[in-house]
Amino acid sequence: MSEARTSEMPAAHGPGAHGRAGLAGLAVGAVGVVFGDIGTSPIYAFRETFAGHHQLSHGLAEITGVLSLIFWSMMIVVTIKYVMVIMRADNKGEGGSLALLALISRSTARAQRRWTAGIVLLGVFACALFYGDSMITPAISVLSAVEGLTTVQSGFEPFVVPVAAAILIGLFAIQAHGTARVGAFFGPIMLLYFATIAVLGIIHIADRPWIIVETINPVNAVGFFWHDRLHAFLALGSVVLAVTGAEALYADMGHFGRRPIGLSWLVFVMPALMLNYMGQGAMILSLDPAAANEAVQNPFFLLAPEAGRLPLVILATLATIIASQAVISGAFSVTQQAMQLGFIPRLRILHTSESAVGQIYIPVINWTLMVMVILLVLFFQTSSNLAAAYGIAVTGAMFIDTCLLTVVLFVLWRWKPWYSVPLLALFFLVDIGYFTANLTKVPAGGWFPLLIGFIAFTFLTTWAKGRKLLIERMDEAAIPAPVFIKSAVNSAQRVPGTAVFMTTSAEGIPPSLLHNLKHNKVLHERVMLLTVKIEDVPYVDEEKRFELKALGNGFFRLIVRYGFMQETDIPAALVQVQSCGPEFKMMDTSFFLARQTLIASQRPGMAIWREKLFAWMLRNAESAMEFFKLPPNRVVELGSQVEI
Repeated sequence: MSEARTSEMPAAHGPGAHGRAGLAGLAVGAVGVVFGDIGTSPIYAFRETFAGHHQLSHGLAEITGVLSLIFWSMMIVVTIKYVMVIMRADNKGEGGSLALLALISRSTARAQRRWTAGIVLLGVFACALFYGDSMITPAISVLSAVEGLTTVQSGFEPFVVPVAAAILIGLFAIQAHGTARVGAFFGPIMLLYFATIAVLGIIHIADRPWIIVETINPVNAVGFFWHDRLHAFLALGSVVLAVTGAEALYADMGHFGRRPIGLSWLVFVMPALMLNYMGQGAMILSLDPAAANEAVQNPFFLLAPEAGRLPLVILATLATIIASQAVISGAFSVTQQAMQLGFIPRLRILHTSESAVGQIYIPVINWTLMVMVILLVLFFQTSSNLAAAYGIAVTGAMFIDTCLLTVVLFVLWRWKPWYSVPLLALFFLVDIGYFTANLTKVPAGGWFPLLIGFIAFTFLTTWAKGRKLLIERMDEAAIPAPVFIKSAVNSAQRVPGTAVFMTTSAEGIPPSLLHNLKHNKVLHERVMLLTVKIEDVPYVDEEKRFELKALGNGFFRLIVRYGFMQETDIPAALVQVQSCGPEFKMMDTSFFLARQTLIASQRPGMAIWREKLFAWMLRNAESAMEFFKLPPNRVVELGSQVEI
């Protein structure tokens, strides 16, 4: 699954930003960023159907059947499901599984609370599957492109894995420097790539123009299943590779808008892809059996004449680097969203662009992905072996998207059953067919994305549950604010300045304030109890950002709200706060943070091993000081022990 794949287009970032740029410009930008994954699928998808783990004979009925399956998969999964239906479900302009999850959770919390827990788990598992996808996509994309060197000269075969590994290491190494400059070239390169693969397809279609009619005729897809059910079913596991990356259309909706993405897909990308697939099929059918057996091992590069194969390999490699870059950027974006929504502990985030807020770099995610991607390349060695591992995470995420869409249609949009039920039945039929076909590849490598998904799911749910328990335990010991203020102001000396006490709860007195009074026996002239709340919308308007309440005797409670796509900057927020005394000046303000040390216990909550895992995650989380951009020389941390 591709979630919030990229943020390479600064002009189109943020709510309503895509309305400020031209439709054509955004459509070109979408070609360069959104369609990298699905655009590089022709390099290996058609090949894997006939030369992969479940090899299929390449006769006329099989080739036209597979081409028809690819065409109708694109129509049903990409055009109808994502472009026409799911992309209508935006969360204030943002898309992606987590944005959709937040939208549904907010709406169902009002309408039908019993749905909420199951929906959250589905959305979190889709997010977990994405991490498996984000490891496999760069590995299979770059490796499949570099394998094109063997069509130029067979002697290059020993260099394929080292060259692919070197390219991937270089790609991950440049992430810390940002991708704004690289992103400027994405559009033109991908436009050239799509135009090239379309022309190569047309050249071979010219010899057999009837293949166009055979491809769009659904009878061929149905007939393929009718005459050879087993091989047709197994072929689905490879056909689905042609639509991997479809969910990126929805995930990147906030960057480009629904119309530019739909326009790019229908007018340019889908025609180019189908022309190339049909060209590969026409080429195989034009060859004698012996030559066809050889050509089916790498039909994408053999579309080009011998003199043009090396340039095609270079162009395809650039395209796969762009697709990989989009996935890596997406991993950063999805991690930031999950962090803001409370599913991942605070991690160090670096901003690589002054103009584009969405261009971020998360070191721990970058280096973890790099290690896993290189290990995949070294372990599986070929893109065909990796293709067995690819697909199951994507089809699982697509199935979850359909489940979430069901809630959207019936609970949010209240569509009539007479047309929503047949539509959902079609989507579920396709998704279940693809997912079950990919389950046959589990022993050959499909276990990898499932393993990564379950590990990520365990971490995500453990952090969310542990954080909830931690807040509950701290609330149990909290002292009501009026009681504390009444007793404290008469017993403690007041000192000049402002003290800001960060607290997760908007009720009671935070432990950091209690510890400060206990040890230092002073209170500042102005005491601010500050709570940061991340809302389940991508952006919070400025007029709804602050909620200030005077508690008396120089005490104030402030709630600052952010959207899950926004950056938290507390000093910048405090400058805007008025009506609570003098203007905030950082040199007169001290920030007090509580750092909890967890003690695993037998109290009801989580299993002991999950409590220990949560404690480890908490110890290794990024300091709240850096996460909230607090000035280091104005921060005091006070520790405490908590049993959960």
